[in-house]
Amino acid sequence: MFNTSEETLSVGIEDKLPRTQTLMLALQHLLALTGIWVFPVIIGSALNLNSQQTGMMVQACFFTTGIVTILQSGRLLRLPVVQGPTAAFMVAVLGSAHSVGLGTTFGSMFVAALIFAALSLPLKRLGVVGLLIRFISPPIVFGCLLVIIGAQLASIGPGGWFSTASGGTVGTSAMAALVTVLTVIGCMVFGRLEVIKRGALLWGIIVGVLAFNILTPWQLPNFAHTPLVSLPGFFAFGFGVSFPVVLLMMLAFLQASAEAMGMYSLLADWGGQTLTTQRVNQGLFTEFVGCAIGAAAGGLGTTSYPENVGIIRVSRVGSRFVTLTAGVMALALGMLPQVGLLLASLPGPVLSAASSILFGIIAISGVQMMARIHWDELNLAVAAPAFILSMGSMYLPANVLALLPDAAKGIVAQPMMMGVILLILLNLIVNVFIRESRVLMRDGAVK
Repeated sequence: MFNTSEETLSVGIEDKLPRTQTLMLALQHLLALTGIWVFPVIIGSALNLNSQQTGMMVQACFFTTGIVTILQSGRLLRLPVVQGPTAAFMVAVLGSAHSVGLGTTFGSMFVAALIFAALSLPLKRLGVVGLLIRFISPPIVFGCLLVIIGAQLASIGPGGWFSTASGGTVGTSAMAALVTVLTVIGCMVFGRLEVIKRGALLWGIIVGVLAFNILTPWQLPNFAHTPLVSLPGFFAFGFGVSFPVVLLMMLAFLQASAEAMGMYSLLADWGGQTLTTQRVNQGLFTEFVGCAIGAAAGGLGTTSYPENVGIIRVSRVGSRFVTLTAGVMALALGMLPQVGLLLASLPGPVLSAASSILFGIIAISGVQMMARIHWDELNLAVAAPAFILSMGSMYLPANVLALLPDAAKGIVAQPMMMGVILLILLNLIVNVFIRESRVLMRDGAVK
């Protein structure tokens, strides 16, 4: 049972605060969104993008966060929700961009967002996202996929520890990377405050940048050719669509929507409000529409951040006008490309070190999810072939891959692509059809 609104919130969802307090609390919410710039910067480092390209992604993530937060805190959902980029989309982008490029990756995310927007239309009998979650998002699919993704990404992170692209030598780069990793681990293990533990990645990057600057002076980017104010460029990386990538993005949207629905329920309960199916569909619809706009700009899909719910719980201020203001701030930063360029110029070895920890956490999160599974012969028949065939796809002989068309090659040679297709198909066949038919036959025999 959650606490009642009287116990939890001293400022209700529809209450307004003085402007100064509203701005201060909104800034606090925005500062909690570390993923808004950490995730795109890690993607840029892993894909060896230049500062301009990474800066465009950072700007687009601020822009997307602002749009979705404004829509959800506004009249459609009317809850104090702050949305931000989620790791599920960072992982999906990292896994697919290597094989199909960023243009097709963001184009596929755009298509997936439109599909989910249509499936969550806030009209009677049309919001079917909740029904899809039952079939496509059990722990065996998400958990095994996260392990596959973490294992695939292991080839990306550690190699960047020794990069000299940001200046310095192999030795100074490795030293800064080591300081970053030790700081992240130290915050996770010894951090007594939640702000230290939850922000371990952020603190690691900050300390790592300081260490890198001591060893090798950090060069600020050249702002001469970057305007101070401008909208993100739409489909700046090009546009393409790949069915396997659309499927992968739909999985990420399923996870994001499941998280969002949990946050909606919690916040509505704290505010003493009734959360109807119609209202949930309105919230999901705004999330997917905002993510479609963000994907077109090159930003990551979003979900509700638990850090911001924590801020509401601690401050006891549930005013949606505070989170609405945070959304306006994020949207304003999304129109300042120089901010994105500055964040994108952070030293590569530091970001590679932080991402190495993050990739490991992704894999172990999958193991944690799979710990809840009852490992009978049917679940083994789903996970075992999907895992070994996906990981083995990295080692297919070059002469075999050469026989395949480019579209098939992009699927077969990528563990994440193979994994998402095999896991969904095997889970539908084995757990949905065969398992349930056995249960029906057993029940019929008993009668």
